Amino acid sequence: MEASDLLRGALLRLSSSAAVRQAVEKAPVSRGVVARFVPGDSVPDAVRASGQLRATNRRVTIDYLGEDTTERAQAQHTRDMYVKLLTALSDEGLTEGGAVEVSLKLSALGQALPAGGDAFALDLAREICEVAKTAGTTVTLDMEDHTTTDRTLTALHELRADFPWVGAVLQAYLHRTLDDCRALAVEGSRVRLCKGAYREPGSVAYQEKDQVDLSYVRCLKVLMAGAGYPMVASHDPRLIGIAEALATHNGRSTDSFEFQMLYGVRPAEQERIADRGHQMRVYLPFGDEWYGYLMRRMAERPANTMFFVRSLLSKG
Repeated sequence: MEASDLLRGALLRLSSSAAVRQAVEKAPVSRGVVARFVPGDSVPDAVRASGQLRATNRRVTIDYLGEDTTERAQAQHTRDMYVKLLTALSDEGLTEGGAVEVSLKLSALGQALPAGGDAFALDLAREICEVAKTAGTTVTLDMEDHTTTDRTLTALHELRADFPWVGAVLQAYLHRTLDDCRALAVEGSRVRLCKGAYREPGSVAYQEKDQVDLSYVRCLKVLMAGAGYPMVASHDPRLIGIAEALATHNGRSTDSFEFQMLYGVRPAEQERIADRGHQMRVYLPFGDEWYGYLMRRMAERPANTMFFVRSLLSKG
């Protein structure tokens, strides 16, 4: 196993450590460092950052941070925040044509509630989709750990009955994902393909980086050859180059697929991709529940880890 794989495993373990979370959140410089990846806690922060990205011709999808909600009131608060966000974005003229959309985690909307969680989360997601429709934009359902994959895809199909533009997310490190890509590579289907950011057992997920990369390419070939709208979520220059080659091979126009990167990661490359005429969308999180998100981002990209550690050491 490579050192990067060991580091990734350690960081994913830390993402669920309450003790480490408390220490990091209390570190006096943490919030300043985190601001590179999470532009703020509030709706105005998200709207401001979205406007700045749109000024450089980048598109945006916004995630209000939070997951594994077990209280109905908190899930409803998440719904309210998305409604407030979409309304503010629309008022600023940022949502037209799906230029700025939102990404939802069903667990943040109450999917994990002990009784009726799936139905409760689906109802809240429908309410958010209604507001997005009025604002002229779209919604993408984030994917979480493998135990929720089938439930999330079921919710996706339910939502697409009324909102066919709801996007899906598939994670290339899962063994099942190639088949899921085949099922979702259909007309009108928006599919974000990412590598995967949760700690998963070898029984369901590839463990080695090379295996994950190969799976990503296999899945990407299916999506690019299909009738849907692929969303290529990667910072890897090799995979971006492969995506461009596959798009050309399949005769795709630049508006029939898009690239996606995380807020704060390779921003200069984001702008270069947009300047080449491609659709470039930035995944922009906001809110104060940033710890788990940050740890998973560190696990995905070792360079992010070094940036964070250097910042703590130089300012701590």
